[in-house]
Amino acid sequence: MAVKEIMDSLAKQTVNNKKLSELVKDIKLVGDKLELVFMLPNKNLEKEIREKALSVLKDVEGLQDVEISFTEMGQPVQSPAFHRTRLPGVKHLIVVGSGKGGVGKSTVATNIALSLSKLGYKVGLLDGDIYGPSIPTMLGLKNQRVEVDKFNRIIPAEAFGMKVMSVGFLLPSEDTPLIWRGPMLMKALTQFLFDVKWGSLDFLVLDLPPGTGDVQLTLAQTVEIDGAIVVTTPQDVALADVKKAVVMFKEVGIPVLGVIENMAYFVCPESGNKYYIFGKGRVLAFAQAYGLKVLGSVPIEPEIAETSDSGVPIVESSANSQSAKAFLSIAKIIAEELERR
Repeated sequence: MAVKEIMDSLAKQTVNNKKLSELVKDIKLVGDKLELVFMLPNKNLEKEIREKALSVLKDVEGLQDVEISFTEMGQPVQSPAFHRTRLPGVKHLIVVGSGKGGVGKSTVATNIALSLSKLGYKVGLLDGDIYGPSIPTMLGLKNQRVEVDKFNRIIPAEAFGMKVMSVGFLLPSEDTPLIWRGPMLMKALTQFLFDVKWGSLDFLVLDLPPGTGDVQLTLAQTVEIDGAIVVTTPQDVALADVKKAVVMFKEVGIPVLGVIENMAYFVCPESGNKYYIFGKGRVLAFAQAYGLKVLGSVPIEPEIAETSDSGVPIVESSANSQSAKAFLSIAKIIAEELERR
């Protein structure tokens, strides 16, 4: 079951010459519970919309509970229409997204979190990539297991002074695949947010899975997020998907703190010359077109891959490298921006 499947089902019914899917103002799916807000073209159509929606949704596998509400067409409504919950004890929740895989998002999230910790903040790092958890490897926590306290709260692992949570800590081995449908995925992420003993944190950095699907939408509607960081490489193929991520964050009311250009250039170790392997200037042009700030550019350095595999991020293992300095500079900008609010 996914949001797309639900919208496809609603598209099968029409009211007042409009597909029901076109009248959806907001949608929230958590586990097997669905909440829908419909725009109401006419007050007399409320009963018809409700009955037709329920008639098609009863055939959606895995859907147990449906709540339907309405807002009049043209009425100003806060977006999203659902209540967001602030994580107790967490001052700032930051999400790191990309719109696509392969741009180094998890590496960036890990090093940004560690940089914030080195600046003296209390930091947590949540690996939201349920199907491909890589943060345990990057932090040297492979084969780590977590326990629960007497209140059934998960006690997070710790690395380099940070609290860390990942589904990788719950799997028998790193080779174990997760074959989960959407509802199980969302229940796990909700637990990682609200049922983990995070304690008092200045920053919780959430590494999102790639894409702009159910996970991103449901998180945006469920929890209060202070800002999003978008990671991209300079290629047009990456920027095309990153644009979708930026639009998604804006549509659900999450402020975009800025863009990080990863793999921006390569520095030749012999000559010191910079080589812009994936092109130059595209990320800046993209950011200006969308009214965003470029938080920083991180170069390609073999050490980044090596340190990620060895479990000691480059900010910790090679503080004087160009990449580590870039991550620290970005972290300062993010902290200053959020502390001003």
